[in-house]
Amino acid sequence: QVRLVESGGGLVQAGDSLTLSCTTSGLTFSTHAMGWFRQAPGKEREFVSAINWSGVNTYYADSVKGRFTISRDDATSTVYLQMNNLNIDDAAAYYCAAHRRTYELGWELIDFGPWGPGTQVTVSS
Repeated sequence: QVRLVESGGGLVQAGDSLTLSCTTSGLTFSTHAMGWFRQAPGKEREFVSAINWSGVNTYYADSVKGRFTISRDDATSTVYLQMNNLNIDDAAAYYCAAHRRTYELGWELIDFGPWGPGTQVTVSS
């Protein structure tokens, strides 16, 4: 059974940084692209960032490009999201997920799953 657990969220001020972690189990981590998505109250879940199975290729939503960095550690089956210069528009529940198919990469919501329970990021101005 595939299981993902996000951690690292919290309450920060605008301009601060946070690093989110997502630990996984039950899948061959090194063969799956991993993604981070977020969902603010009243809004749809949206793509934030993805990293391919080798860690060589990374992708970001325009809204976070230059501020967020995704990385992965295959030894611990963990994917990270370093978030710098946070602003109030970044406030959301953040979710990680594995791409449903091995050795494929995308950023459509439907291509990822199952999902972790999420971790909340709150940004105060």
